[in-house]
Formats: sequence, C-alpha cells, structure tokens
Amino acid sequence: MKWEDNVRKVVPYAAGEQPNKPNMIKLNTNECPYPPAPGVGKLAAQMDCEALRLYPDPDTTLLVNALAEYYKVKPEQVFVGVGSDDVLAMAFLTFFNSGQPILFPDVTYSFYDVWAELYRIPYQTCPLDEEWHIRTEDYRQPNGGVIFPNPNAPTGVSESLDTVEEIVRANQDVVVIVDEAYVDFGGVSALPLLEKYENLLVVQTFSKSRAMAGMRIGFCIGSEKLIRYLNDVKFSFNSYTMNYPAQLLGVEAIRDDAYFKSVTAKIAETRERVKEELRQLGFRFPDSKANFIFASHDKVPAEKIFKALREADIYVRYWNKPRISNFLRITIGTEEQMDCLIAFLKRFMANS
Repeated sequence: MKWEDNVRKVVPYAAGEQPNKPNMIKLNTNECPYPPAPGVGKLAAQMDCEALRLYPDPDTTLLVNALAEYYKVKPEQVFVGVGSDDVLAMAFLTFFNSGQPILFPDVTYSFYDVWAELYRIPYQTCPLDEEWHIRTEDYRQPNGGVIFPNPNAPTGVSESLDTVEEIVRANQDVVVIVDEAYVDFGGVSALPLLEKYENLLVVQTFSKSRAMAGMRIGFCIGSEKLIRYLNDVKFSFNSYTMNYPAQLLGVEAIRDDAYFKSVTAKIAETRERVKEELRQLGFRFPDSKANFIFASHDKVPAEKIFKALREADIYVRYWNKPRISNFLRITIGTEEQMDCLIAFLKRFMANS
C-alpha cells in the first residue's frame, strides 16, 4: 500500500523471554531475585488510591531531591525517566544530532543500535578486545557522541575509572554517556568525573540493584546544562512520564540504604560462588562485576545447553550473534535457584 512508503520501519529491540510458569527458575532478564526494600511494600499497601485521579508531579520533585541528596549533587543535575531505557532514549534524541556517527562497542546492550536506527542517527561499533575490554584508541576518532555500559552487558566486564576518563577526556566536544545499570554489583562509577567534565552523563536504574524493574524508574546525573537540555526535550514529548506511585515508592527505596547494600552484597557473593562451580564444570567467562555471568563451554555448544535448560524450565539468555553465539548470560538468582542450576548442569554435562 502507498501509505506504507512513509512508515518509519525499524527492527525492534528483542527483550528477554518473560515466561510465567509455576516453579520456573528465571535467570534470563537480570531481575533482582529479592524483593524491594521492606518500606516499599509497606508504603504500597497504604497508598491512597484517591490520588490516582490526579496527574503526577511532572518534575518528579520528591524523587529528584532524594536522588540528589543520596548522590551528593544538586537537584538540577538529576533527570528521572520511566526506566533507564526512557532516559537513554531521551539522551539519544537530545544529544546525538551532529550527523557524525556515534560510537559504542560491538558487543554491548542491543538497544543502542535500535535507538540509533529509530532516530536516524549514524553509528559505528568499536570491537572489544579478546578479553572483552574497550580499546580506548577506538574512541579517538571524529564522532557525534559516545555511549557504553560499565560494567558492560552482556559480558559483565567493568572498566577502570582511568579508562572511562580517558574516553571522556578525548571526546569533550560531544556528549559521552556511561550506562551504569549494573554498577552497584561491583563496578566503579563515573560519578566522580562529573566535577571535571560537563559533557558526561551517567545513567543508572532501579530495575536491578533496587529490585524495582516492575516500577520502571531510571535516572541520570550530569551537568546542570545537560539536564536542562534533557528536560526541554522531555517536556516537548510528554510532561507526565512517571506515574505517582513510582515517584513515592522510588523515594522509599532510596531511604533504606542498608537493605540496598545488603542485597547487592548478597548477589555479588552468590555470583562469586557460582563462578567457581561453573569453572569446575568446564565453563569459562570474563570476570563479571554485574549481576550475571557470561559463560561459555569449550565442549558443549551454548545453544544446546540453553535448550536443555529451557526444557527444564530454567531460563537463561542466549543470542545467535557474531562473537557471542557460544555464550550464555546467566542472571544471578537466589542461592536456592543457583543450586538448582548447578545441579542440572552437573547432570547434563555428565551425559553430554
């Protein structure tokens, strides 16, 4: 049909499978295996539904102020969105408009190229080295912006603050975005660099370490100028992006810092224990600092393991893509869930 000639056609991002089966073990979407802070559930149960007939605060003032206080920055340096995906999409739309290609790693979060295609932003991928690290020299070429996760997804590899600063310092004429969705599990945040570089934007999320993926809360911190530009685009797009319950429950999650740190420490401890057990089964993987392990087996193909696990209602993530087609990304679950995973893999490997 003629009207289809004017449709914006893109290949959409493919999210991880969301099965809903009794007794399944879901380790494929990097969700937190533990509940949010106790105060979040208590407040949700007490919430006044009468307030839902009103529009929420478009400035998300309470949440912005809570984040600013927690991270010791000004409220004018904080931008809040509906999950970090919303924040990143707004950042692409706002900052990547030079016409030159933006740069990001070849093995990374697979939404970056989708946003680039959606907004018609040229892009170029820079190959990670054989140990899955960024090669900083690849980011010393003319470009329209830079984005990379740290720790990276799906590899879990964390770059040093010196490496991050080297990239930011070499690209002060464009905006550099560091996507820190997994930083709370052992990575090093770029937030200290904000005092030196006004072109740096650091993005984080409540979905992983604060166990609130279902609430969709993301945020970024940057210079006041960057945040002002982001807000101009947001309010030109949709003034009421974050709902009222999410704003209140997000503040409550921030208040319980002890619970937050205990959960992230527990997940990191489980991750290290599972690494050792996977090694004993013949798996290899980079040293993840995220809430997942990116594992490969030299003798048994990843796809075969993935299918066997799926038949047993144990879900992990697999991509049939260049460089990573023999790897599985395994989210860290509870101790009991990981025990079930390891027990299954021991039986399966013994018969493979």
